[in-house]
Amino acid sequence: MTYVAAAQRYDSMPYHNCGRSGLKLPRVCFGLWHNFGHDFNEQNSIDMCRRAFDLGITHFDLANNYGPPPGAAEQFFGRMLKRDFAPYRDELVISTKAGYLMWPGPYGEWGSRKYLISSLDQSLKRMGLEYVDIFYSHRYDPNTPLEETMGALDAVVRQGKALYVGLSSYNAKRTREAVAILNQLGTPCLIHQPSYSMLNRWVETDNLLDTLEELGIGVIAFSPLAQGLLTNKYLSGIPDGSRATQGKTIREGHLCEENIKRIKGLNEIAQQRGQSLAQMAIAWVLKDSRVTTALIGASSVAQLENSYGSLENLVFSEDELREIDVFAQDGGINIWSLSSTS
Repeated sequence: MTYVAAAQRYDSMPYHNCGRSGLKLPRVCFGLWHNFGHDFNEQNSIDMCRRAFDLGITHFDLANNYGPPPGAAEQFFGRMLKRDFAPYRDELVISTKAGYLMWPGPYGEWGSRKYLISSLDQSLKRMGLEYVDIFYSHRYDPNTPLEETMGALDAVVRQGKALYVGLSSYNAKRTREAVAILNQLGTPCLIHQPSYSMLNRWVETDNLLDTLEELGIGVIAFSPLAQGLLTNKYLSGIPDGSRATQGKTIREGHLCEENIKRIKGLNEIAQQRGQSLAQMAIAWVLKDSRVTTALIGASSVAQLENSYGSLENLVFSEDELREIDVFAQDGGINIWSLSSTS
């Protein structure tokens, strides 16, 4: 059956300018980090992408290593584009990244010019695209000069392989250095993608949000649900099939007694607000005017729709924020901390 996008897809979704740019992004974007590899039902993946676009989610976020295996999510999205989204390509913002291990040998990860440009060429081939809208340096490389990494980002824009460039998980200091180089080259940084949630607030203590506001760079917060901790999934133990049982991005220490207490306390506040815990967690990230959009994932259409429902109530009272701060403490879950603090 031929897919036809919903005629009302732009009626309800709010769109905000990404930093000091003309590009507008939906308040929630859809990430293909999990559930789009060979270990997942493809029809379910198709259904989620279709529903996301029908809800006005125009931005789809990928990376070279999303899978499993690495590259599988981009291959899936390439099939999705050809089959369903081809007529809507100019309505979509498609991003990918390079920085983590993608292939063996010394040129298969980090931030060298050889790796970044080769990786983007592979990504474009997997997705059947001539260009992506945003290409990210996925993590800071302490062993490659920033001039080389940023020079590669500048090069792919000049080669027509990307319209914009961004950074992911760079701390405030490295962000300033990278942005200065990009500005000198004439390719400004559009967007920064840091992890940010009620249990992972490093972007506040590092002053990254203040830095990005000053520099006019948009923010797309990833893992606002703290790798799934800020949902009702773990309120009564560890369910079968969850990330915690699969050894993915939730580690044994993340479900410590203190974090469970925090999650339960936050869940009570969410119930008082008439939201699910996941909805409140996304709304809490979006309450900050410096955050352009929240990057959500899902394993089902119902889960996607639940996250989308966070947009129905983005307002917090001062009392609610004070109560949330009692429980919204660092939970030791920032598995990207080495990337962000180098």
